[in-house]
Amino acid sequence: MSPKSRLYTLVKAWKNKPFQEVRDACGQPWLGLSGEALEEHQSWSQRQAISNEPIFNSQGTKLTSSLFRPLLTATDTQLLRLFMEGLDTITYWYRSGRFIPGILPIPVQHLASSNVIDALSDLILNSRLPVGLVSLGVHKLNETDSMDSCMEGLLRMRRLGVLIHALDFCGASSQVQWIEQMEPEGIHIEMGQFRADGLPNEMISLGQKFHTQIYASNITLVKDLENVMAMGVHHCYGGLMMPPVSRHQMLHISDSRIAKAIFSLHPHKNPNGDK
Repeated sequence: MSPKSRLYTLVKAWKNKPFQEVRDACGQPWLGLSGEALEEHQSWSQRQAISNEPIFNSQGTKLTSSLFRPLLTATDTQLLRLFMEGLDTITYWYRSGRFIPGILPIPVQHLASSNVIDALSDLILNSRLPVGLVSLGVHKLNETDSMDSCMEGLLRMRRLGVLIHALDFCGASSQVQWIEQMEPEGIHIEMGQFRADGLPNEMISLGQKFHTQIYASNITLVKDLENVMAMGVHHCYGGLMMPPVSRHQMLHISDSRIAKAIFSLHPHKNPNGDK
């Protein structure tokens, strides 16, 4: 084997190697870290391991995007750093040859701050990612004051080519009004809320009312899949589809075999009318 071919083999093996946390030889924490910083350091590799939730089409046959879960529980001090990690994950997929759009959740109240919007804009511009790969998942939409004050910040994000998604939609009048004004590219509905009382009629025609992509989250029961088919949802994610994975594992996902097998048991219920 020539030196050039050996180098190629080494580089290829390194590129395909799963992420591992770098530690010193003795395994001890780095000197000078406070207790809080040490806890952050120790939990970082855990977030890397299970931080990306795959999102599939309604039949579970195609990976369509990913939700970066650590941002859902981020504190104010963690927000920008975790947002940068989310962008880095999307960049990792893009440079590996996979165009996997990433949804990065942000609480609605932070989007009312011009300082936060400036910081997010800088991070997005410095990532140099193509338009369509970065989406903001706006959540905690029940806070009416923040919903009105975040409009300017979201418009600035849109000018950068960032897509807007509304997370945790429950049909509240304030949420409906905000969606009518903002016209987001995606609306995410938590399917667990319909298990006890059934599926409301207004949810069945949601896709036609807003003319946007409908995402069903928290798909953990077969009953949830039945509601998904009744609603005509475009995208699904949850434990029944596939649990969160690492960013390296995401590169090897093409479909959700469990969900696809469940759907194949009920071909007569296909919302597209196929037999």
